[in-house]
Amino acid sequence: MAHKPKKRSLTIAGHRTSVSLEDDFWEALTEMASAKGRSIPALIAEIDASRGPCALSSATRSAVLAHFRGRGRGD
Repeated sequence: MAHKPKKRSLTIAGHRTSVSLEDDFWEALTEMASAKGRSIPALIAEIDASRGPCALSSATRSAVLAHFRGRGRGD
């Protein structure tokens, strides 16, 4: 059964935005942020700064996947 994405609002780079991710991605993002010694908003701000034309939620999923595959930046 697919889980519906949950939207969370946060402030990055001085502006309010929201990110919609499934629970598994929120949990993985929390682990990723902890491993990198960053808050979730700080980590999402880094993803936002380097995402190009990709949607922020999609870029966040890709960054989480890359991190857990061992290809994350700074790993």
